[in-house]
Amino acid sequence: MSAAVHPLVSPWGRFGLYSYFIDAPEPAIVDTGIASSPAEGLLPALQQLGRSIEDVRWILLTHGHIDHLGGAQALHDLTGGKAKVVIHEADAPLLRSRQAHVDEYVQGRSRYLNAPDGAQQQAQTAQAVISGEMEPAVLVRGGETLSLGGDVRVKVHAVPGHTPGSVAYQLDDAVFAGDAVQIHGAANRFPGYTDPDAYRSSLAYLRDEVRPERLYLGHPYRGADGEPYGVELDAAQARRALDESLALEARIRGSVTRCLEAGLAATDSVYSPFEPVAAELGYTSDPTLEPSPFFTTLDGYRSRFTQ
Repeated sequence: MSAAVHPLVSPWGRFGLYSYFIDAPEPAIVDTGIASSPAEGLLPALQQLGRSIEDVRWILLTHGHIDHLGGAQALHDLTGGKAKVVIHEADAPLLRSRQAHVDEYVQGRSRYLNAPDGAQQQAQTAQAVISGEMEPAVLVRGGETLSLGGDVRVKVHAVPGHTPGSVAYQLDDAVFAGDAVQIHGAANRFPGYTDPDAYRSSLAYLRDEVRPERLYLGHPYRGADGEPYGVELDAAQARRALDESLALEARIRGSVTRCLEAGLAATDSVYSPFEPVAAELGYTSDPTLEPSPFFTTLDGYRSRFTQ
């Protein structure tokens, strides 16, 4: 590899927020955690590596969720405003506006959650963990190549599904996939994606065309046995993670299709109106815990089923 890669982790509640430092002539950080992550996690980690956060010249965002872009403005400020922030154009509204995160919640999973003050809570969270609203320096669509100085090049792959603007950054044979590869989910034990068709296509694209020799994930996603894969996967692990992600998506697709064809019925279950899906898949975790991947994902199938 033409540039060393160093994982940087910042804790946040039930989640580990993973960023990656690419030690190139123009150093880059992939994903930023939340507002506190740059000062409390990234800065001391870089100091331990003998590097200065002021030297960072690229901030590469894999997608627009708060735990990946929340620290972008803070990190940008710590570089003296010298780093270029990169994001896919479809997720750029989430960088420009905290309200966009509230709108996403209201238009999607909120209708399944018994949370009258849910939108207010989302607004409070966005205010607390997003360090600032900002305009990206570089908008990408997929297919671009970014130069990190010298002979270090990063190719941008569009991998929508988890979000409309999810991207993977490829450095030689290593790929930073963010949350585009969910396997069996992270802390909530269920994969989260808004567009099932795009998610499946992106997984197949990564497996069959990109074929990473090393795959860096946004969280330590779990396998079918509940054990975390970790965030740094070798070629064999990456292939298995992609295969397992595709297999689970097929199971979910089949189950939710049968449920939708039979007709949704409201029940007293916490999984309502998708109680049959939870039962068939053996899903027993709490689907109401944010970011509620169970409802986010099944709403994605429901939206496409009713089109």
